Amino acid sequence: MTLIELSATAALQKIRRGEITSAELVEACLERIEEREDAVQAWAFLDADTVRAQAKALDEYRASGRPLGPLHGLPVALKDIIDTKGIPTENGTVLDAGRVPDDDAVLVSQLIAAGANIMGKTVATELAYFTPGKTRNPHDPARTPGGSSSGSAAAVAAGMVPLAVGTQTAGSIIRPAAFCGIVGFKPSRDLISRRGVLCQAHTLDTVGVFARSVPDAALIAETLAAFDPQSGETPRPAPPLLATAESDPPVPPAFAFVKQPAWDKADADTNDGFAEIVELLGEQCEEIALPAPFDQALEIHQRIQLTELAKHFSRYSSKGRDRLSEKMLAAMDEGAGTLARDYLAALDWIGVYNAGLDEIFDSFDAIITPAAPGEAPADLTQTGDPAFCSIWTLTGVPAVTLPLLAGANGMPMGVQLVGPAGDDARLLRTARWLALKLSQAA
Repeated sequence: MTLIELSATAALQKIRRGEITSAELVEACLERIEEREDAVQAWAFLDADTVRAQAKALDEYRASGRPLGPLHGLPVALKDIIDTKGIPTENGTVLDAGRVPDDDAVLVSQLIAAGANIMGKTVATELAYFTPGKTRNPHDPARTPGGSSSGSAAAVAAGMVPLAVGTQTAGSIIRPAAFCGIVGFKPSRDLISRRGVLCQAHTLDTVGVFARSVPDAALIAETLAAFDPQSGETPRPAPPLLATAESDPPVPPAFAFVKQPAWDKADADTNDGFAEIVELLGEQCEEIALPAPFDQALEIHQRIQLTELAKHFSRYSSKGRDRLSEKMLAAMDEGAGTLARDYLAALDWIGVYNAGLDEIFDSFDAIITPAAPGEAPADLTQTGDPAFCSIWTLTGVPAVTLPLLAGANGMPMGVQLVGPAGDDARLLRTARWLALKLSQAA
């Protein structure tokens, strides 16, 4: 097994035992980037000399015998809407070209404190919305990698890095992870600090992670779940995501198969794949219909997203409206036209929807549902439909996608699991259990 094929957890243990160095792992990643970047185009900024210097410093620190952080020596990529001190953060727009922040985002400080090697910045769509960047799907360069965390998902899927960080406001972690054939984890809202991350819609924005296995996703998410003292929240310990994810459930989990309001968009491969999964799970899986009010959840989500987007991005409209995409301008204009009463009423629905989900989770460990309508579209002018993700972002519950299906064209398709808010560790444990069960049945 080559270094780039190692899981993050395996690479971490090898570094700790002195079997490999951080410098060797980083060099393997840089070689992979050199090999694949022309085709994938995942990176917005990468300085190989800086990355090598960081790896050397991390190896020297380990040699000193001092305690190591939970991510010591592991390369991590960051979506280019996450502020990095002294490193460009251009938010996917020409209006921020050359922007270099004075401070790191909280999560970047946490990664550095944990011993991670910040590899660089990965491509994001324009202001983390729908207009694509340059990134291509690693499995087929003619297909979209998804968005808006396109570069982060593609970099992990292409073997350029073992771990990456992204964000989701509608489906920007789950969808690209599904299209690129990796694990994407969107935690419960605010489990990971958003301070220093571009704000598109403050009610919905969520920081999440990309990895090639559930334990790897748990490893980095647990590190990023550290308390932010300036958040105004009550101090809390980080949940034991990794230990729980690697443990066995006390009893086999029960799944609620939910078709959700967007089911008419699911293609034949998705219908057939989930029929097989439901049959395989047998008595452990029951089809459940969401309560009737969920029929308007996608509309509610969009109203909140666009209204808040119009507020937070008004400065970009003032700075250079003529340099924004048509998709962005349309979103801003629609959001600006929302009446205050309609926006406030939309916010009220979040509690209603969570109450409905609570009733489902009283009987089931997780909801199982598609991550996207099907394979990644063969259309580089779009990033795919987030309709299968938006409800879970709206309600702030954790979601994870697993690369367990493939479409007729051989492209990966994701199986999405959703859990109760705040119970991220159990969701990851359930996800690992399902991945093992389906791999054994294959």
